[in-house]
Amino acid sequence: MSGLTPEAVEELLGDPTDPENPYGFAAAVARDEEDAAPDDLCRKLVSAGFHLNYLPEAWGGEFRSFDRSLTLVRAAARRDVNIMPGTMFGIIAATCLQLHGDEEQRSRAAEILTGGGTVAFALTEAGHGSDILANEVRLAPDGTLHGEKWMVGNGLGCDAVYVVARTGERGPGAFTAFLLDLDPERGGEGAGLERLPAARTNGMRGIDTARLRFTGLPVPESARVGRTGEGLEMAVRAQQAVRVMSMAGSLGCVDTAVRLTFDFAAGHRVAGTPVLRTPYARRELAATSAALIAADATALAAARGVHAVPGAFSVWALAAKHVVAETADALLRRCARLLATRSVLREGPAGLFQKLQRDSAVIRVIDSGPMANLRSYAGQLPGLLDGTRTAPAGLLDGAFRLDEEPRPYDPSGLDLVVRGPDPVLAELPASIREFTSSPETAADPFTRTCVARLAEAVDGLPALAAAARVRGADPNALVDLAERHAWLHGAAACLHLWRDNRHLSLYGTPPGSTGWLGAALVHLLAQADGAGVLRHAEGLYPALDAVEALWEGNRMLTALPVRLAPTTAHPTPMEDD
Repeated sequence: MSGLTPEAVEELLGDPTDPENPYGFAAAVARDEEDAAPDDLCRKLVSAGFHLNYLPEAWGGEFRSFDRSLTLVRAAARRDVNIMPGTMFGIIAATCLQLHGDEEQRSRAAEILTGGGTVAFALTEAGHGSDILANEVRLAPDGTLHGEKWMVGNGLGCDAVYVVARTGERGPGAFTAFLLDLDPERGGEGAGLERLPAARTNGMRGIDTARLRFTGLPVPESARVGRTGEGLEMAVRAQQAVRVMSMAGSLGCVDTAVRLTFDFAAGHRVAGTPVLRTPYARRELAATSAALIAADATALAAARGVHAVPGAFSVWALAAKHVVAETADALLRRCARLLATRSVLREGPAGLFQKLQRDSAVIRVIDSGPMANLRSYAGQLPGLLDGTRTAPAGLLDGAFRLDEEPRPYDPSGLDLVVRGPDPVLAELPASIREFTSSPETAADPFTRTCVARLAEAVDGLPALAAAARVRGADPNALVDLAERHAWLHGAAACLHLWRDNRHLSLYGTPPGSTGWLGAALVHLLAQADGAGVLRHAEGLYPALDAVEALWEGNRMLTALPVRLAPTTAHPTPMEDD
């Protein structure tokens, strides 16, 4: 095993601020202008074994835990998030095959993926979007495939494709999965399949997305994956793992955006004073820093939780993806307020910021859009908030300890619905008891108040769910409640992360520090209430202190900071002429 680490990725790819570095920011902006994929960057990463870090060891991969892979991917994605489709888009097909592929299919996929090839995943269709039960691509009685799949990642260059096609007439059981090997030496695609470029995206420019048009492609019986009628179920279950990893892309974008904003604020002066030292800018940067910590902590908790309770991820993955993607979107808008004109220029660091905004917008919808996520979420709320169902005591004990290997990941534990309450909220009373009884929290009444507000908000969820189900209630009530639940879920996850890591220095702060937690809770509770975050601005500044110190120390903006590649000079690229 190569044992690739985030620090090793940084060393491998060098100073991202060096304009001559082919793996740096300037090169990423130039590719973006030309709609070019980061082929050289991906080859460099593949040569170091980067692509092996989502594949199980049984397949020749090096996956150990989602939190490790999340941080590893961030180290590369902060330079150009397009490395993710270039090296990792096989994760969903691989997960599907882990769930129900036979030995030969798994072996073939492992051969392709460990060798740096790609196995695409074809589910969605242009005419139906997230309404996948209406999909029309069909396997005919004569064993030939007909119809067109849309926005297939790596579809133009893939070596094989996992296709979910209709084999019945109605319901989820009307769909079956097939693994089509497209290697010419193994029979190839031949007549009956056209690979056509899909519509270009405004962000993540240059990535390989395709329309796969099937016009009578013969499909051998050996290509069928699992049992007839289970293709859609397995695809939906596998997408939960994809949502966990997609958060790495969002976090990579905001890491770079926040650095650019700090660089600007340090180098730009107003009336002789650096913007970074003006009250308004510091308050904006405090809100930005709190949002970043909230997103990072929510993502790390999810990346640990999928090991402990994969059966909860039909909701947990939706909640974490919503919190991280929506927070990234809001964070980038706040950075743009400070950057002002420099946020809309196309050259230099401003051009990089434009790319980050566009890329983040694509990540936000890449596996499914926010509303599709919330609709799926809303359907599970009544069971989640049924007070008669309880989670096993201690289900998440120690699950979030960042200095320990998590329980082995078992994708077979992924499920279509949560079979009980949300374990993150069910664990909340235990974390609150530990928080309020800890001596180090007594000196932080603000965070104590935030924790009390969180407890009150969570206690009120069952009544809101009951009201939403009353005849004549607002038809949007359950979807709105799903969004509130997601933000409160994220807040509870942050508290659990603090509880299990009081012995560690998180975000560069002394062990047991609560300031970063209070700031994250301000952000998350404000989103849950639909309120402005600045009404509790006094609680945001500990996040600013932590993030500013990480920026100055050239460390990744995450709970366990990673040493980044040295820069030639601390950049101040946006100072006045």
